[in-house]
Amino acid sequence: MNEGCGLKTTGAPSISELEAAGMLPGPELFAAGPCLCIECIEEIPCNPCETACPRGAIVVGTPITSLPAIDRALCTACGLCIAACPGLAIMIKDGSGDEAVIRFPYEYLPLPEAGQAVTMCDRQGEPVCEGIIKRVDRPARNDRTAVVTAVFDKSRIADVVSMIRLSRA
Repeated sequence: MNEGCGLKTTGAPSISELEAAGMLPGPELFAAGPCLCIECIEEIPCNPCETACPRGAIVVGTPITSLPAIDRALCTACGLCIAACPGLAIMIKDGSGDEAVIRFPYEYLPLPEAGQAVTMCDRQGEPVCEGIIKRVDRPARNDRTAVVTAVFDKSRIADVVSMIRLSRA
């Protein structure tokens, strides 16, 4: 394990743990347009994000327990890595407009629908702010993992990672 890096072995990472591991983009990256965010700070044998990236922008390398590194010059924010991550630790955030936009994996039923108001949440599943679903993508290559796109208050871009699970009617 990487000593002194603040790597987590259980639970969701906090913002301070992500910063210590070098995994939290700064405000300037969010403001520049779509920004890949990988919140993986566990040194486990895993590399689907690396193999999913058609441009080689994500590197886990050797050993396979290394943390993923992003080459932002190569990343086009295509999002193919989002559904590939078994830990649901990848999202794309964009703070360049009037509202923040997030694309994140969602593996619960029922799925949200475009136009639906939802409650956006943080890494611990706590409510952060309201959001609106813009689209839900479910291509066959995602193996049943939906990728949801939502907009929300851009002042909360560092906190929001998903939405509160919808209840079944």
